[in-house]
Amino acid sequence: MSRPDIEPILEFLSVPTPQAWLDEAATNIPTLLIDHANCEKKAASTALSLIYRYVERSDLLYKMSRLAREELRHFEQVLDLMREHGVAYRQLGPSRYAGELHKLVRKNDPARLIDVLILGAVVEARSCERFGQLVQVLPASVGNLYRQLINSEARHFKDYLNLAEEVAAEVPNENIADRIAVFLQRDAELVQSVDEQFRFHSGVPG
Repeated sequence: MSRPDIEPILEFLSVPTPQAWLDEAATNIPTLLIDHANCEKKAASTALSLIYRYVERSDLLYKMSRLAREELRHFEQVLDLMREHGVAYRQLGPSRYAGELHKLVRKNDPARLIDVLILGAVVEARSCERFGQLVQVLPASVGNLYRQLINSEARHFKDYLNLAEEVAAEVPNENIADRIAVFLQRDAELVQSVDEQFRFHSGVPG
């Protein structure tokens, strides 16, 4: 794992993933992989929706196009790993994590775009942090995939954060640090509180 890539993410997030979640992940690999596949699909979909909605922003178009391609490639890699381990893809209900973060997004642009980009940065940061932790607790046959994904996930975090900062710089009186703090506080609350169902971004298993 490349420490220069992961270190800014560890500094960015307010809290680490609880050990109880990692313990559950090590014993519930099928659910982990299925929900991870779902997360990759959703990440690609989010990037594509930004491309459709904000056609006037060329920097966003290029970064989100690359991100969508990479997320779909990650989806394929997770599918390959599931096949290798005999894990059948099935429907899983979503975790509360993304839904709760989306509740923080303001309704009108450009504030909406800033918040969506911050949300993307927080989700990518949390995913990257968990990839790094999972490498330590999963068997190599699974953990190696997460080791491979760390650097691209760290780059996605940077892309989202840089885009959010660019948009915020265009808006008078927009304090992006305050908005980031709001999302990070909710992220910390969600990953540290009890969740009834185990998912890739869930909190402490209850």
